[in-house]
Amino acid sequence: MGAQSAGPLVVGVDSSTQSTKTLVVDAETGVVVARGQAPHTVSGGEGKESDPGQWWRALGEALAQCGDAARQASALSVGGQQHGLVALDAAGEPVRPAMLWNDVRPAPQSERLIAELGGAEAWADRVGSVPGPAFTVAKWAWLRANEPAAAAATTAVRLPHDYLTQRLTGEAVTDRGDASGTGWWASSTESYDLEILERVGLSVGALPRVALPGEAAGTVHADDLPLPRGALVAAGTGDNMAAALGLGLRPGQPVLSLGTSGTVYAVSTHRPADPTGTVAGFADARGDWLPLACTLNCTLAVDRVAALLGRDREAVEAGGSVVMLPFLDGERTPNLPGASGLVHGLRHGTTAGQLLQAAYDGAVFALLEALDRVLDKDAAADAPLLLIGGGAKGRAWRDTVRRLSGRPVVVPEAQELVALGAAAQAAGLLLGEDPAAVARRWGTARGAEYEAQERDGAAWDRIATTLADSGPLLRR
Repeated sequence: MGAQSAGPLVVGVDSSTQSTKTLVVDAETGVVVARGQAPHTVSGGEGKESDPGQWWRALGEALAQCGDAARQASALSVGGQQHGLVALDAAGEPVRPAMLWNDVRPAPQSERLIAELGGAEAWADRVGSVPGPAFTVAKWAWLRANEPAAAAATTAVRLPHDYLTQRLTGEAVTDRGDASGTGWWASSTESYDLEILERVGLSVGALPRVALPGEAAGTVHADDLPLPRGALVAAGTGDNMAAALGLGLRPGQPVLSLGTSGTVYAVSTHRPADPTGTVAGFADARGDWLPLACTLNCTLAVDRVAALLGRDREAVEAGGSVVMLPFLDGERTPNLPGASGLVHGLRHGTTAGQLLQAAYDGAVFALLEALDRVLDKDAAADAPLLLIGGGAKGRAWRDTVRRLSGRPVVVPEAQELVALGAAAQAAGLLLGEDPAAVARRWGTARGAEYEAQERDGAAWDRIATTLADSGPLLRR
């Protein structure tokens, strides 16, 4: 251990939809000295649910894989999947499985809440975001309407990361970043919105305290994890906020994440309020803001098209004028929940490789169009795009992003950015430093650089026109 580590050790946790990852990191150098991972299961069918007890067991398994390093940690932080509804009874036990961010059953409740409280613009001005079905407030409204006995038995509501922090420390604490994805924390006042809570029949006493940036949640009290009792526990945050910390983002640096879903975001010093609902006006974990847009169809959708064509995912070909909107699962950005995939401009001369390239183009277009809304007006148009997520490793994804954005691209070498960001938050708490500055010291955003190439305006215009003209079909 001594040879590997110059400073105190910290643990960063990424509790995601599918698994829990843990990293033990040297707080001074950012060197990862141990790592662990354990899976979660998510229910199939219409609802997307998980037992929160699974997350706790997975955390224990992942920490056990880290061996002695975890037992020597001085501080820990949890980054967790956003928006999930964890309903607890008076004994602190879940009354039912947690409803996850990608559970779209609350769509009717989302629409009703938006209408009842003055419409999308009023929500954006007040809360910072228009609460789609992902948001916790819509999930709570769904629970009250569909499972009134479960709602009546609920005395505390937590987000996934809050639930783990509470089991670690015994304290009911969240942070402004993750709280900003609930729909009942208002960015305009940086506090819980009592009128919204009253509207959905939830008492403010059922919610955790919102810690200030840099404030501790408590110390480790749990006996059933391989962690030292008394180690500091940071407030933690949502997964997107943790990834922003993990990259050490400065305002105006755009990030494009290519995973099952795609996201674009940037840190901003201005409070976002997008009345179209395209951009979620999240808070970040430090005191600034994290405007973010998310698409549902990204790497999985393009891989499905490749499989249908019987081609390797990299086997794209240039040329042709075919357009594909790969909205295989409906779409969130643009907001077309009932949409399906659409192909336009197919000709005798169109090749399978051109059709596959069109799927990449359609997925990347939706993200880059949202990026224009995410970035502040004064952000540099030639700032490099930080490309992260599984898709960033793929040449076809990188080339498509460069061709349609006209920006240089950097692919950071650092993996597991959510867990790294949580570790940076823990290190910042322990050392009394800004966690983003800690991540910059660790050099987490360094990686392969790809220079800008001329933007393919013709392809961009083709996709934009097809999208605009297909409105009635996509809304069916």
